[in-house]
Amino acid sequence: MTNTSSIKSAFTNTSIDTVDLVVILVYLAFCLLVGIWATWRTQRGSISGYFLAGRDMMWFAVGASLFSSNIGSGSFIGLAGTGAANGIAVASYELNGLFCLLLLAWLFVPVYIASGVYTLPEYLKKRFGGQRLQIYMSVLTLFICVFTKISADIYAGTIFIQQTIGWNMYLGILVLLAITSIYTVSGGLKAVIYTDTLQTVIMVGGALILMVISFVRVGGMSKLYTDFPKAIPSNLLNGSDCGIPTDEAFHLLRSANSGDLPWPGNVFGITILGAWYFCSDQVLAQRSLSAKNMLHVKGGSILAAYLKILPLFTIVFPGMISRVLFTEEVACVDPDICMNVCQNAAGCTNIAYPKLVVELMPKGLKGLMLAAMMAALMSSLTSVFNSSSSIFTMDIWKRIRPGSSEGELLVVGRVFVLVLVGVSIAWIPVLQQSQGGQLFNYIQSVTGYLAPPVLSLYLLALLWSRTNEVGAFWGMMIGLLVGLIRMGLDFGYGSPNCGEEDFRPTIISKVHFLHFTIILFFVSLLATIIISLCTNSIDTKHIIRLTWWTRHNTVERVLFEEELAFDRKALERKPTHSKPTGELPRWRRIVNLLCGYEPPKEDIISEEEKKEALRALTSIKEERKWKYFVNINALVLLTIGMFLWGFYS
Repeated sequence: MTNTSSIKSAFTNTSIDTVDLVVILVYLAFCLLVGIWATWRTQRGSISGYFLAGRDMMWFAVGASLFSSNIGSGSFIGLAGTGAANGIAVASYELNGLFCLLLLAWLFVPVYIASGVYTLPEYLKKRFGGQRLQIYMSVLTLFICVFTKISADIYAGTIFIQQTIGWNMYLGILVLLAITSIYTVSGGLKAVIYTDTLQTVIMVGGALILMVISFVRVGGMSKLYTDFPKAIPSNLLNGSDCGIPTDEAFHLLRSANSGDLPWPGNVFGITILGAWYFCSDQVLAQRSLSAKNMLHVKGGSILAAYLKILPLFTIVFPGMISRVLFTEEVACVDPDICMNVCQNAAGCTNIAYPKLVVELMPKGLKGLMLAAMMAALMSSLTSVFNSSSSIFTMDIWKRIRPGSSEGELLVVGRVFVLVLVGVSIAWIPVLQQSQGGQLFNYIQSVTGYLAPPVLSLYLLALLWSRTNEVGAFWGMMIGLLVGLIRMGLDFGYGSPNCGEEDFRPTIISKVHFLHFTIILFFVSLLATIIISLCTNSIDTKHIIRLTWWTRHNTVERVLFEEELAFDRKALERKPTHSKPTGELPRWRRIVNLLCGYEPPKEDIISEEEKKEALRALTSIKEERKWKYFVNINALVLLTIGMFLWGFYS
C-alpha cells in the first residue's frame, strides 16, 4: 500500500525554460499579427463582411476553421482524460463527426445558403414565420455557448496555464482573451478563420509530435495493449473495482449495459449529438456559410473530416499512454491522493495530456505544444465569440430595434464580443469551485438534454414541408420540458462516488444519458409531427428555397404576413435624416482605427442589381467536374470511417 503523503503534486516543477517561453511569446505575437493582417483584408463595414467573411472563403480555410473550432483545449483535456479513464470509446465522438461533417455539407448547408440567412435562428423565422422560434433558439444557443463551450474551454485552459507553465491563472487567461478579442472584435469572421487556419497547423503539428514521442516512450501500440489493463493505482477504495481499467478499453462498441458508453447510445445517441453540433449549431454552420460557393463548402467539410480521424491517435491513445506511464497520479481514485496530485478529489484523469507535455516534450518542443494548447483555446473561443455575436445582433437586437442601420448592428456585434469576454472572466471563479472532472462529463450530458429537440426541428424543417410553426414550437417546448426534468434530476441527485451504492431513481441510474438522448429526440420528433398534422399547413409559396425539395426553385418566395409587418416597422423606424458628408473628426477616425471599424458604405444600386446580388449570394450551383471530385472524396471518407469503426468496434 502506497503512503498517501508520499504522492506529491503531478506538477512539482512548473517553471518554464527560456526557450519554451520564447516559442510561446513568438506564437502569440505571430497569431496577433495574422489577426491584424486579416482584419485589414476583410470588409469590416458590411454585415456580410463582418459576420460571414464576405462569403468568399476558400475550402482549406473553411476546413481548418471547422476543425479548430471543434477541437478546443477542452477536447485535448477531455478526450485524453476520458481515454485514460475508460479507453478509446470516447473517440466515437470524433469518428462520428466525420460523417456529420459530410451531412452538413451535402444536406443542411445547401438549404441554408439557398435561404440567404446569416444565422440558423433566422432560418427558422423564414421557414415558419413569426418570431418566437427565432427568439427561443437564439437564447438557447447563447445559453449553451456561455455555460458549456466557453466554460469547458476556459477550465481546460486554466489547467494548462496554471499547472504546466506556472503562470498566474487570471493573468494567463486575460492575456489570451485580450489577444483573441482584439482581432475578433475588429476583423470579424474572416480574421477568426484566418487565425484558425494558423492554429490548426500548430495544433496538428504539436499533437503529432507528442503522439510519436509518447508511443516511443511506452514501447509502441502492442505494448500499450499489454500494459493498459495493468495500469492500476496502488491505493484502491474498499476493495472496489474503481480505478481498474475496463476489459473493453480497446473497443468502440461496448455492451448495452456498460456504464460509460453503451453501444446503442454510442451508435445512435452520439449520432444525434454530433448531427446537432455540426449541422444545426451556429458555430460550425457559420464557417460553411462563409465559403465562396458550394464546392468550397464541401471541400472544407472534406478537409475537416479527414482531420477528424486524427484525435483517436493524437489525443485518445496518448491519454491512455499517460495512464500507463504515470499510473499513480493519472489513475488515482483515493480522494486524499487525488487532492495531493491535482487538487481535485473526483479524480485526476484530466491531467493526462498536460502531464505528457510536461514530462516528455524536450525544450523548445514543449513550448510549441503549450502554444498548441493555447491555439486550441483561442480558436474555439473566437469561434464561439463571433457566432454568439452574430446571433445576438441579427436575431435579438434586430428584433428589439427593427430599424437598426448596418453601422449600429456592426457596433452592437463588436460590443457583444466584449460582453462575452467579460462573462468568460467572471466565470473563472465558478469553475475553480467546480469539480473539474465532473464538469467535463456534465458538458455532454447537458447537451444531451437540450440538443435533441433542436436537431429534430431542423431535420423536419428541411425534409418535411408539412411541418408548421405551431407543431415546431410546441414540439420544442415538450422536448425542453422533458429534457429539463431529466437534467434537474441528474444534477439534483448527483453521481455516487467510487465504491458508494447508487440510490438514484431508475430513470437516472438505469437509463444512460445517451439512451435518454435517443428517447428525447423521438419524443420531440413525434410531438412536432402529430401537432403539425392536427393544425393548418403552411402554404408552399412561403417555403420556396427553404426545404431540401425546393432549394433549386427559382420562383420568388412570398413573405409571411409577419415578415411583411416587421419590414414595414423597420422601414418606419429607420432614420430618415441625411448623414453628414464631411470628414470625420480626428478622434473619431482614431477610435475607428483602433476598433477595426469602417463606417458602412451606402452604395446606390438599382433594385435589379440588388436582386442579382441576392441571386449570386444564394446560388448553390456546382461546376460538374469539381462536383464529381468532391463526391468521390466523400465516398473515400465514408469508406475510411466505416473501416475504422469496424476495426476498433
